[in-house]
Amino acid sequence: MLLLRDTTTTREIADTVRDHTALVRDSHAGHPDRAHLGRKFTATLRAAAGSGLYDTILDAALVADADGTEPEKAIDALLGKLPFLPKQALSEGGHRAFTRGLSEFLHYYESSGTTGNPVAAPKALDDLVANTINIGELWARILSPADRALILINAPFAPAAYQFEKVLEYLQVLSLRPWVDNITGDYTRVLRLTRELGVNVFVGPPSRLLEMIQFAYRNDEPVPAFDKLFLMAEQTGPAFVRHLERLTGARAYVAAYGSSETGTTAVTCEHRNLHLQTQSYVLELDGPERGPRRVDGTPDRGPRRVDGTPDRGELVVTTLDILARPLLRYRTGDLVEITGTDCPCGVATPLLRTLGRSQDLITLEGNGIRQNDVESALWAELPDGDPGSGVQVLNYMLVVQDRTILCLATTTGPADATWREATARRLAGLFPGFELALRPVEKLPPLASLGQYLGWKLSRVLDLNDERNWDRLPAPIRGVVETTLAEYASTPRG
Repeated sequence: MLLLRDTTTTREIADTVRDHTALVRDSHAGHPDRAHLGRKFTATLRAAAGSGLYDTILDAALVADADGTEPEKAIDALLGKLPFLPKQALSEGGHRAFTRGLSEFLHYYESSGTTGNPVAAPKALDDLVANTINIGELWARILSPADRALILINAPFAPAAYQFEKVLEYLQVLSLRPWVDNITGDYTRVLRLTRELGVNVFVGPPSRLLEMIQFAYRNDEPVPAFDKLFLMAEQTGPAFVRHLERLTGARAYVAAYGSSETGTTAVTCEHRNLHLQTQSYVLELDGPERGPRRVDGTPDRGPRRVDGTPDRGELVVTTLDILARPLLRYRTGDLVEITGTDCPCGVATPLLRTLGRSQDLITLEGNGIRQNDVESALWAELPDGDPGSGVQVLNYMLVVQDRTILCLATTTGPADATWREATARRLAGLFPGFELALRPVEKLPPLASLGQYLGWKLSRVLDLNDERNWDRLPAPIRGVVETTLAEYASTPRG
């Protein structure tokens, strides 16, 4: 997997590969080595105590307690005594999380900065190996060396593209990793290589795939056909998955969930379920989502360990394999659900479903609207003959001003007035009290392809009640928006 000149390091990495692979397989079988996990937890605690990020907030007595606690009991005994790490604290002091000199890392990366300042997230040898094996052991149930994969992730400072390249290398799957300029959006070469090389697997964010398909339609190129879509880096609900499957003929997987800071905390299996990587993380939920738990029937709203029982809340992560920049009780800001069900694949680790980020909720007069609400209406499966069937929406953006909501949409073909009205009616129910119009456009603003960087709300919902946001619209789209909003402003009401 890695060619290293230093033979001592090579032997050490070989030992790490052997030990971690065994731990992964034991966890998948439902027999995690609790003593091993406890030792990793205390090692993480000791490492964190030596970082500038924790030097003033981590009680030295806790570290001493860890050294005297039996490994099997360490996590249960000490986790609840540790301080939480807010996202803002890591954003402001990312480099202070390092416990090793920069030259001891292998690659330097940063987070995208979607929810704050970019955070330093370099890769060290040991955490690269662990994360690669975690992903590869589950992806191996879906991929084989006969596959050929396109990695299309335009994120030069984030580790995702490199990490997935290493996973495919681990599985001996041919991969190519091109770059597409975000401004010109020219996918000509990517489409040609996909055809010529017989690429059958797409790896990347769904917004990038939609951008490529939209380019193919606009330029009379064949729409790329894949067998498997490995989607990540964005919230991708059931409606979005079905939409991409219809467009490409592929089977789509929400392939991995995590972040640049934490690594990959959940990975898909062949049944399209995200399995938590409990061999590499101690995971908790926090927030008011959990049902009654106390004897008196009142809800337990405090932090609790993920134990496989049904639950919802904000995911809190403690890393076990990132000793070079450990995180203790890191608040991700992501809302998730633990399904509490067993997976037919036989892997015994808990199943996770992502619910999006709390800041991606659109609130209009107290009405909370999530991404999947919009996409379920926009990409509903309709019977033949329905006025909204036939032409498909490829991609979309919502523009809000005063009491008007304009849905800009690219489509697979010409859209007549009947189709536009039928599609708008499906969306209108989400926005009571607002005027909603749908306008097909040839191309969306570049924002719509940047969901992996900006999050859904910032890339797909443009609030023009803030005058500064007009500058985010390129000239052709701005003209469409101005004309449509002007029409609604001059239309008598009632």
